[in-house]
Amino acid sequence: MRLFALALFAAALAPAGEWTPLFNGKNLGGWKMAGPGRFVVEGGALKTEGGMGLLYYAGEKFGDCTIRVVFKTASEKANSGVFIRLAEPPTDAWYGVHNGYEVQIDAAGDEWHSTGALYSLAKVSARSQKPAGEWNTMDIVLGGQTTTIVLNGLKVNEFRGDQPVPPRKQWYEPVRGPRPDSGYIGLQNHDERSIVYFREVSVKKGR
Repeated sequence: MRLFALALFAAALAPAGEWTPLFNGKNLGGWKMAGPGRFVVEGGALKTEGGMGLLYYAGEKFGDCTIRVVFKTASEKANSGVFIRLAEPPTDAWYGVHNGYEVQIDAAGDEWHSTGALYSLAKVSARSQKPAGEWNTMDIVLGGQTTTIVLNGLKVNEFRGDQPVPPRKQWYEPVRGPRPDSGYIGLQNHDERSIVYFREVSVKKGR
Protein backbone atom coordinates (compact mmCIF):
# COMPACT_ATOMS: atom_id res chain seq x y z
CA MET A 1 0.00 0.00 0.00
CA ARG A 2 2.85 2.41 0.80
CA LEU A 3 4.48 1.83 -2.62
CA PHE A 4 1.16 2.44 -4.34
CA ALA A 5 0.60 5.70 -2.44
CA LEU A 6 4.09 6.95 -3.27
CA ALA A 7 3.55 6.23 -6.98
CA LEU A 8 0.31 8.22 -6.98
CA PHE A 9 1.95 11.11 -5.12
CA ALA A 10 4.87 11.31 -7.58
CA ALA A 11 2.58 11.34 -10.61
CA ALA A 12 0.34 14.03 -9.12
CA LEU A 13 3.26 16.35 -8.36
CA ALA A 14 4.83 16.24 -11.84
CA PRO A 15 4.43 19.58 -13.66
CA ALA A 16 3.20 19.77 -17.25
CA GLY A 17 5.92 19.32 -19.85
CA GLU A 18 8.08 16.94 -17.81
CA TRP A 19 8.30 13.17 -18.20
CA THR A 20 6.89 11.19 -15.27
CA PRO A 21 7.81 7.49 -15.10
CA LEU A 22 4.83 5.29 -14.19
CA PHE A 23 6.99 2.17 -13.91
CA ASN A 24 9.86 2.32 -11.44
CA GLY A 25 11.88 -0.57 -12.88
CA LYS A 26 11.67 -2.52 -9.62
CA ASN A 27 8.09 -3.58 -8.88
CA LEU A 28 4.43 -3.08 -9.82
CA GLY A 29 3.82 -0.17 -7.47
CA GLY A 30 0.90 1.91 -8.76
CA TRP A 31 -0.28 -0.81 -11.16
CA LYS A 32 -3.13 -3.33 -10.90
CA MET A 33 -3.91 -6.48 -12.86
CA ALA A 34 -7.16 -7.64 -14.44
CA GLY A 35 -7.55 -11.09 -15.95
CA PRO A 36 -5.62 -14.35 -15.55
CA GLY A 37 -2.37 -13.25 -17.21
CA ARG A 38 0.38 -11.50 -15.29
CA PHE A 39 3.42 -9.26 -15.55
CA VAL A 40 6.69 -9.82 -13.71
CA VAL A 41 9.73 -7.58 -13.37
CA GLU A 42 12.82 -9.04 -15.01
CA GLY A 43 16.04 -7.13 -15.61
CA GLY A 44 14.38 -3.79 -14.86
CA ALA A 45 11.56 -4.38 -17.34
CA LEU A 46 7.97 -5.57 -17.19
CA LYS A 47 7.63 -9.00 -18.83
CA THR A 48 4.39 -10.61 -19.99
CA GLU A 49 3.60 -14.10 -18.68
CA GLY A 50 0.64 -16.48 -18.72
CA GLY A 51 -2.67 -15.95 -20.45
CA MET A 52 -4.72 -12.93 -21.44
CA GLY A 53 -4.47 -10.05 -19.01
CA LEU A 54 -4.51 -6.28 -18.63
CA LEU A 55 -2.11 -4.42 -16.35
CA TYR A 56 -3.30 -0.85 -15.79
CA TYR A 57 -1.94 2.19 -14.00
CA ALA A 58 -4.46 2.88 -11.25
CA GLY A 59 -3.18 6.27 -10.12
CA GLU A 60 -5.07 8.59 -12.46
CA LYS A 61 -6.65 9.12 -15.84
CA PHE A 62 -4.62 10.76 -18.59
CA GLY A 63 -5.72 13.10 -21.37
CA ASP A 64 -3.87 15.73 -23.44
CA CYS A 65 -0.51 14.11 -22.91
CA THR A 66 2.17 11.99 -24.54
CA ILE A 67 2.53 8.41 -23.34
CA ARG A 68 5.97 6.94 -24.03
CA VAL A 69 6.40 3.17 -24.05
CA VAL A 70 9.78 1.52 -24.65
CA PHE A 71 9.34 -2.15 -25.51
CA LYS A 72 10.89 -5.14 -27.26
CA THR A 73 9.46 -8.45 -28.40
CA ALA A 74 11.01 -11.88 -28.01
CA SER A 75 9.77 -13.00 -31.44
CA GLU A 76 8.36 -11.48 -34.62
CA LYS A 77 4.87 -12.81 -33.87
CA ALA A 78 4.73 -11.66 -30.23
CA ASN A 79 1.46 -9.83 -29.63
CA SER A 80 0.65 -7.12 -27.08
CA GLY A 81 -0.75 -3.63 -26.93
CA VAL A 82 -1.08 -0.37 -25.03
CA PHE A 83 -4.60 0.54 -23.91
CA ILE A 84 -5.69 4.18 -23.74
CA ARG A 85 -8.88 6.15 -22.95
CA LEU A 86 -10.32 3.60 -20.50
CA ALA A 87 -13.25 5.32 -18.79
CA GLU A 88 -13.24 3.06 -15.72
CA PRO A 89 -10.77 0.76 -13.96
CA PRO A 90 -10.75 -2.51 -15.96
CA THR A 91 -12.73 -5.38 -14.48
CA ASP A 92 -11.46 -8.10 -16.83
CA ALA A 93 -8.87 -8.74 -19.54
CA TRP A 94 -11.24 -7.70 -22.37
CA TYR A 95 -12.40 -4.41 -20.89
CA GLY A 96 -9.68 -2.42 -22.66
CA VAL A 97 -10.47 -3.91 -26.07
CA HIS A 98 -14.14 -2.93 -25.99
CA ASN A 99 -14.08 0.23 -23.88
CA GLY A 100 -10.86 1.96 -24.94
CA TYR A 101 -8.43 1.89 -27.83
CA GLU A 102 -5.70 -0.72 -28.16
CA VAL A 103 -2.52 0.61 -29.74
CA GLN A 104 -1.31 -2.63 -31.25
CA ILE A 105 2.09 -4.25 -30.81
CA ASP A 106 2.47 -7.01 -33.40
CA ALA A 107 5.11 -6.91 -36.13
CA ALA A 108 3.42 -9.76 -38.01
CA GLY A 109 -0.06 -8.21 -38.23
CA ASP A 110 -1.64 -6.60 -41.29
CA GLU A 111 -1.95 -2.82 -41.59
CA TRP A 112 -5.05 -2.78 -39.34
CA HIS A 113 -3.43 -4.98 -36.69
CA SER A 114 0.29 -4.21 -36.77
CA THR A 115 2.36 -2.13 -34.37
CA GLY A 116 1.01 1.40 -34.20
CA ALA A 117 -2.48 0.55 -35.47
CA LEU A 118 -5.53 1.23 -33.33
CA TYR A 119 -6.62 -2.38 -33.34
CA SER A 120 -9.10 -2.91 -36.25
CA LEU A 121 -10.09 0.79 -36.18
CA ALA A 122 -7.24 2.80 -37.74
CA LYS A 123 -4.50 1.31 -39.92
CA VAL A 124 -0.84 2.27 -39.95
CA SER A 125 0.63 4.37 -42.76
CA ALA A 126 4.10 2.83 -42.35
CA ARG A 127 5.93 0.06 -40.50
CA SER A 128 8.88 1.03 -38.34
CA GLN A 129 9.16 -1.64 -35.64
CA LYS A 130 12.68 -2.93 -35.09
CA PRO A 131 13.53 -6.65 -35.26
CA ALA A 132 12.74 -8.91 -32.30
CA GLY A 133 15.15 -8.37 -29.42
CA GLU A 134 15.68 -4.65 -30.15
CA TRP A 135 14.11 -1.86 -28.13
CA ASN A 136 11.41 0.32 -29.72
CA THR A 137 10.13 3.71 -28.58
CA MET A 138 6.45 4.40 -29.17
CA ASP A 139 4.92 7.79 -28.37
CA ILE A 140 1.13 7.96 -28.11
CA VAL A 141 -0.08 11.56 -28.24
CA LEU A 142 -3.54 12.32 -26.87
CA GLY A 143 -5.05 15.66 -27.80
CA GLY A 144 -8.78 15.87 -27.25
CA GLN A 145 -10.29 13.21 -29.51
CA THR A 146 -7.15 12.93 -31.66
CA THR A 147 -4.69 10.08 -31.13
CA THR A 148 -1.31 10.20 -32.87
CA ILE A 149 1.18 7.32 -32.87
CA VAL A 150 4.91 7.83 -33.44
CA LEU A 151 7.02 4.67 -33.59
CA ASN A 152 10.82 5.00 -33.48
CA GLY A 153 10.59 8.62 -34.61
CA LEU A 154 8.19 8.01 -37.52
CA LYS A 155 4.53 9.03 -37.43
CA VAL A 156 2.58 5.90 -38.34
CA ASN A 157 -1.01 6.74 -37.40
CA GLU A 158 -3.40 9.56 -36.59
CA PHE A 159 -7.02 8.99 -35.65
CA ARG A 160 -9.95 11.17 -34.65
CA GLY A 161 -12.66 9.64 -32.54
CA ASP A 162 -15.42 10.72 -34.96
CA GLN A 163 -13.85 9.49 -38.19
CA PRO A 164 -15.33 6.49 -40.08
CA VAL A 165 -14.07 3.03 -39.10
CA PRO A 166 -14.52 -0.39 -40.71
CA PRO A 167 -17.53 -2.46 -39.64
CA ARG A 168 -17.01 -4.91 -36.80
CA LYS A 169 -16.65 -8.45 -38.17
CA GLN A 170 -15.51 -10.63 -35.26
CA TRP A 171 -16.57 -10.91 -31.62
CA TYR A 172 -13.03 -10.15 -30.44
CA GLU A 173 -12.81 -6.89 -32.36
CA PRO A 174 -13.57 -3.76 -30.36
CA VAL A 175 -17.14 -2.60 -29.95
CA ARG A 176 -17.47 0.55 -32.03
CA GLY A 177 -18.37 3.82 -30.37
CA PRO A 178 -16.95 6.94 -28.74
CA ARG A 179 -14.15 6.91 -26.18
CA PRO A 180 -13.48 9.65 -23.61
CA ASP A 181 -10.89 12.40 -23.99
CA SER A 182 -9.07 11.03 -20.95
CA GLY A 183 -8.87 7.67 -19.24
CA TYR A 184 -6.75 5.00 -17.63
CA ILE A 185 -3.88 3.42 -19.55
CA GLY A 186 -2.76 -0.19 -19.54
CA LEU A 187 -0.58 -2.90 -21.07
CA GLN A 188 -1.84 -6.13 -22.58
CA ASN A 189 -0.56 -9.63 -21.92
CA HIS A 190 -2.00 -11.36 -24.98
CA ASP A 191 -1.16 -15.05 -24.59
CA GLU A 192 1.41 -17.34 -22.99
CA ARG A 193 3.47 -17.64 -26.21
CA SER A 194 3.79 -13.88 -26.73
CA ILE A 195 6.66 -12.50 -24.66
CA VAL A 196 7.02 -8.71 -24.65
CA TYR A 197 9.18 -6.53 -22.39
CA PHE A 198 8.46 -2.95 -21.34
CA ARG A 199 11.35 -1.07 -19.76
CA GLU A 200 9.70 2.35 -19.72
CA VAL A 201 6.17 3.68 -19.40
CA SER A 202 6.22 7.46 -18.96
CA VAL A 203 3.80 10.34 -19.38
CA LYS A 204 4.36 13.98 -20.30
CA LYS A 205 1.28 16.09 -19.68
CA GLY A 206 0.09 18.80 -22.08
CA ARG A 207 -0.16 19.02 -25.83
